[in-house]
Amino acid sequence: MKARITVTLKNGVLDPQGKAIEHALSGLGFDGVGQVRQGKVFDIELTGADKAKAEADLKAMCDKLLANTVIENYSVSIG
Repeated sequence: MKARITVTLKNGVLDPQGKAIEHALSGLGFDGVGQVRQGKVFDIELTGADKAKAEADLKAMCDKLLANTVIENYSVSIG
């Protein structure tokens, strides 16, 4: 079973890396780029067929390691 976890900064949290990317894109001539926010994507392959258990395990992984839930949101998709 394959899963994708997307981690992004919560609204209101400063994103200096996103700001640097935004500035670099402008410097490369890409006009019309608004605010850039950066994040992380994790592709995880799981063994087993129990989708409910997989989702619970993935959320636990995010809460314990993959996301800083004080400043980051995450979403889990299994497909």
